[in-house]
Formats: sequence, C-alpha cells, structure tokens
Amino acid sequence: MLWGMFAASAPIIIHLLNRRRHKTVKWAAMQFLLKATRESRGKKRLRHILILTCRALGIAALVAAAALPVISSFLGLGAGKPDVVVLILDRSASMESNPESGGVPRRALAIQRIGDAIADLGGTRLVLIDSASGKPQDILSPEVLPELSATATTDTAADFPDLLAGATEFLAETPGRNELWIASDLQGSNWAPGDDRWSNVRAALTNLPQPPRIRILSLSGKSAGNQSIRVVSSRRAGERLELELEITRSGDALTPLNLPVTTTLNGTRSTETVRIPGQQLRFFRSMPVPDTERSGSGWVSIPGDGNPRDNVGYFAYGPALPVRSAVVASTGESADYLLLASAPGGFGGQTAERIDPAALASFLTEGIATVFWTAPLPEGPVAEELDRFINDGGHVVFLAPEGDSAAEFLGVAWSPISRPPAEQFFILDSWNRNDGLLRDGIDGTPIPADRLRAVKRRVPTGESTILARWDDTEPFLVRRVVGRGTAWFVGSQPDYSWSNLADADVLLPVAQRAVLAGAGRFDSGYVVELGSPEAQPGPNEVRERLDEYTDEASAEPEFVAGVYRFGDRIRAVNRPAVEDLEGQIEAKAFETLLEGTTYSLFEDTSTSGQENISRDVWRAFLVAMLFFLLSEALLCLPKPVTTVEKPTAGAQPSSLR
Repeated sequence: MLWGMFAASAPIIIHLLNRRRHKTVKWAAMQFLLKATRESRGKKRLRHILILTCRALGIAALVAAAALPVISSFLGLGAGKPDVVVLILDRSASMESNPESGGVPRRALAIQRIGDAIADLGGTRLVLIDSASGKPQDILSPEVLPELSATATTDTAADFPDLLAGATEFLAETPGRNELWIASDLQGSNWAPGDDRWSNVRAALTNLPQPPRIRILSLSGKSAGNQSIRVVSSRRAGERLELELEITRSGDALTPLNLPVTTTLNGTRSTETVRIPGQQLRFFRSMPVPDTERSGSGWVSIPGDGNPRDNVGYFAYGPALPVRSAVVASTGESADYLLLASAPGGFGGQTAERIDPAALASFLTEGIATVFWTAPLPEGPVAEELDRFINDGGHVVFLAPEGDSAAEFLGVAWSPISRPPAEQFFILDSWNRNDGLLRDGIDGTPIPADRLRAVKRRVPTGESTILARWDDTEPFLVRRVVGRGTAWFVGSQPDYSWSNLADADVLLPVAQRAVLAGAGRFDSGYVVELGSPEAQPGPNEVRERLDEYTDEASAEPEFVAGVYRFGDRIRAVNRPAVEDLEGQIEAKAFETLLEGTTYSLFEDTSTSGQENISRDVWRAFLVAMLFFLLSEALLCLPKPVTTVEKPTAGAQPSSLR
C-alpha cells in the first residue's frame, strides 16, 4: 500500500501543468494594478504553497493509514536498533499456568511476543539465556524459538539474581549496543527481592562499558483456577509407606473443594476424594508395602487444571530402617520420660538408648535419627561430632541441664537457673502454632502448651529463632538451623521438680516430631528436588526414567520431574517447593532491584498468542489526513470582497476596508 505515496505528488504535478497553460501578456493598463498588489504577492505565494503542501500531505496520510502501520510498544519509540539482544527466558514450572480466561501457557505466550518483537528489529543478533540451563546460546532466527529444546517446558525454578549475573558477564565480553530483555511471570520466589546478591547485580550492570537498556515483559495477571500437589516426605515404616502430602489452591479459596487424589504405587492405582476446606491442606496417606519389596516408587496426581506441571508429585522408598534415638542423660526421671516419648510402645521400628554423660568421650551418632541432651552443652571432640551430625540432617534437642556450665554450642548458651516468686509458676504464654515442635497438628488440633507450668528454668541465650516464650517474655523454645539439620533448645526438663513438661499431651508430640524430623535424613535421599546435586547422575551413572505418568519424551530430562534410576540409586525428582508459592514481585520493587539502570516494564495481561505486543497507529494517520484537508479547505476560502467608498465633497478619500 505504501506505493500509493507517489499519489502525493499529484497536486504538485497538476500545479506545474497549470502553469504551462498560461502565457504572460504585458498590458500597460494593468501596470498600476500590479503595482498595487505587489506588496501582497509574497503572502499569496505563501498561501498557495501551504495549500499545495496540505493537499500532498493529506494524500500521503491517507495512503499511510491504508497500510495499517503498527508500532511495537515493547520496543518503544526512538530507542534505535541494538546490535545484540540478550533474552532471559523464564522456563520455571509456574510459567506453564494459563491466564484466567484460557488461551496458551505464559511460556508459549512469551515466546510468541518476543519472537514478534525480534522480527521487527530485523538483523539484530539474539542470544538466549534460559532459566533452566543458564547458558547463553545464539539464536539464528526468531522463528525457531518455539521449536528449541532450550525454550521447552520444565519443572524447574528460576534464579533471577544468578541469571542476571550471568547475562552481565556475557555483555561485558560483547561489544556494541546491547539490550537485555527478560520474559517472566514475576513470581516472587524466583526473583527473591530480598536476596543480597542484587547489590552485586546492580553494580555489575552499571559498571559495564555500555550499560544495556533493560526491557521486562511481565506475563503476570490473573491465572486460571489451579491446585497443586506436593510430596512433602516419603517414609517407610515396617510394612507401610507413609506419605505426607500437601495440596495448595490458588486465588481466593472461600468455599471447600472436593478433589480426587490418585495414588499409583508400583503400578497399582487407587483414588480417594479429599476435601480441602481452605487455601492449603496437609495430610498423610498410608499404604501397605510387602516386606519382601526392598524398594519401589510411584506418584500422586490430581486432575488437570490451570497448570499441568504442578498436578503430580513423585515418591520412592528403600528398605525399612529402624529409627534410633539417643538420650544423653543421667539416670532419673528426665531420662525415663525421654526414653518413653522417643520410642513409645506400638510405634514399630523405633528404639531409644540412654547414654551416660560420663561416657560421652566415645559418643558416636552413626545411625541415630535424633539426640535428646540433658547434660551441659558439649565441648571439644563431642561438640565437633554433634556439629557434623546436625549438618548431615540430624536433630538434637537440648534440654536445660541440672549443672551449671559456661559452655556454648552453635552460639547458644544457658542462663543460670531461675525460679518464680513463692507460690507462683512460670507459665508458657505464647508459641508459634504454625512452626516448630509446638505447632498445631495437621488437622489443626493444638498442643495444650498453655498448661505448661514450671518452678525452675534456664533461658537459652544467643542468636537463635524464638518459637515460644514464658509469660515474662523470656524464651522457652528456640531453634538453630545448621546445614540440613536443626538444634532445638528447651528451657526446662521433663522432671516434675522442674515442670510438668513430662505430661504426655505435650512431651509425646514434641519428642515424636523431633524423632521423625531426624529420621527424615535417612529417607529424604529418595525424594529430591530438581536443581539439587542429588538429582544428578554421578560420574559413572546413567539417567533412566522409571515412571509412566506421561509418555512425553523430553530432550532435557535433567529439567523434568519424574522417578529416575541413577546407576544403583532410585530417586523421585520433584519440582522445587518454591514453585508452588503464590505471590508476584510488585512493579515498584524494580526501582530498588534495578536502581541505576535504564529499564522499562511492559505488562502483558492478554490471553491469546494471536496478538502482537504492539499498538495500532493508522488511526493517527487518518486524523492527520483530516487535519490537512480541513486546513487546505480553510486556506482556499475566498477573501471578503473589498469595496471603495465614494468620497463626499470636501472629504479626503477613505482607506480601503
């Protein structure tokens, strides 16, 4: 249609042809009229030029409007064409969610949008850094983006501080005018706005020889209804497999939901309907496992919804292992109650042994799940052994000791013994009901910790997380997480000369939670997350997928969840738990994260891949055409007729009006 621009020359050609039709004939009688109008000839010529210009521009604007031009909002105006575009593509599991009104997944939508924008640039070098591999690779044409394995779906999480750091390193070695494009759903857990690495990212970007312009394509918006299921833990206890599962609903969960959950164990499938009363439900599922089966695997799944990548969780298990606990205490009431609570009758496979504090020189933690410690805090080689034990995933519960000691462990020490005023008690006033050993049960039943009374206590001091306080605000229960394990510090003893902590309704759930958490390190090796070292084959191992949940083949199995065999090991590899977290980073957060850089945020909330990230401008050309034609019409209006008044007798001639 733009060939029609030649029509804009038509008024000029007509004007030139009309000039050739006239011949100038000098007539003496007209000379005085020419002299009278000579002064206004310049204004007339300017008026004629303006009329001619308006006619030509009006035709040109009409042709431009007929060509239906668009301008990319993502590229912007007047920015110029970059030499290199580095694209960071979010391939995390959350990018497979569908917008609220349907359409295509956000990852596919991002590829469509970016491909169209790159095509508009024409000839610009495109370098892709996907969130799964983090490796830069050249893309020869934007048309091949949907076909690449590096843009396919994954079950991974994205680490944007690390991705931007990698992109900055690439830009530092790439000369020319560069731009950095980011396509993401802005999931908060992936962007980690509170991460300390952002300061280094900002410094690296601003110190580049040519700091890039950053364009962020946000595919946030509201998502279609979605539920996710996750395997929290898988533990074999004798002839039963205990699965701890968690279902999370997206959006506002005001009404209960009945959801069928299908469990497939070694090829045997069963379905049970679960009622979800609110936003989240955590529950157990117990299944029989023959003692003759040393290992096995399976998965739990829910029906398809707004995101197919979070509808399944995988599990695996190995031989049943006994759960051993150690109680480091002298003989007495505390030791007896701790032995009973850590290995109560009827809890198959649980055993506990008492170790006298005097025998700690030969203390070994191999094969032990949890240690209950009522002696003074460890020092020397024993402290080093406990430190290794905790780092490897073990749990140690330190209870207030009887004897005084100035020792500290992991930065925590005990205060001297204190007692309440006469005929009064220390009363537990507040505790975290969602986290820690005193948290509520899975069904919401609280531990009656408010019944706890103490006549003697020690206060844990030092850097730690406080989970429970006495009525005078002093800490009762604190936690120190080290490596894969945890050290707990409890400011009393299950001895009635100290407190009523020995009551079964408090001590039993507290002890069992510590025991099961410590035992998890023996079973956790079977259930791992994508991105962890345990989810990768060793030097002499070959990856082989075992489950049959889907028959889709993946060119990058290292980024897809499933049950895999690595040599002699079987591992259930799941998407990272952070991918099930809701919440998106706010637009104003980029003012801090990317402070000092030139960035722009484009929010694409459309639901179809058929539209471009562009805006129509042909309407502006129609408006311009109307403006030019109206201006031409106004300029062509005849001037008012000028008359000369006949002078009266004795009067001077009046001026023209």
